[in-house]
Amino acid sequence: MASYSSLIRLVTSADLERCYEIESVSYEGDEAATKEKISTRIATWPQGFIVLETDGVVAGFINGGSAFEVEMSNEEFKELIGHDPDGPHVVIMSVVVHPAFQGRGIARQLMNDFIARMRALHKSSIHLMCKERHVSLYESLGFNYVKVSESDHGGMAWHEMTMQLQ
Repeated sequence: MASYSSLIRLVTSADLERCYEIESVSYEGDEAATKEKISTRIATWPQGFIVLETDGVVAGFINGGSAFEVEMSNEEFKELIGHDPDGPHVVIMSVVVHPAFQGRGIARQLMNDFIARMRALHKSSIHLMCKERHVSLYESLGFNYVKVSESDHGGMAWHEMTMQLQ
């Protein structure tokens, strides 16, 4: 197995093109965020946007927003409308690893780091939506299954999950 060095860090504006590329090649249909949405997420709440670099190349990332009330099917929140940095609840919008880097445990590394960062920010819960094939991964990280989502973002079926941090 090849060894590689990895670094998890906060996003910077210089990461926009690579994050957009990863989002575009990794998500199906029109579920990928636009470059404008990713740019807004970087500018609005960089504390909720981390990237994992492998040998100097961004291999994957997680981004989210924070709110006082969570409505998972709210499409406007993906543009951070309703985001409040003081909100106790975090909503993850993207957990994505470039296909060339998948199968190395990068999503798990990113999630563990993200959860620790949200605890350090004294957030009380993390919410996300995922496809059925990812439910077991999130359960293994400590998330609880909530329900099939009312959202049909990108024409896909989604499952809502949550983790209590406090």
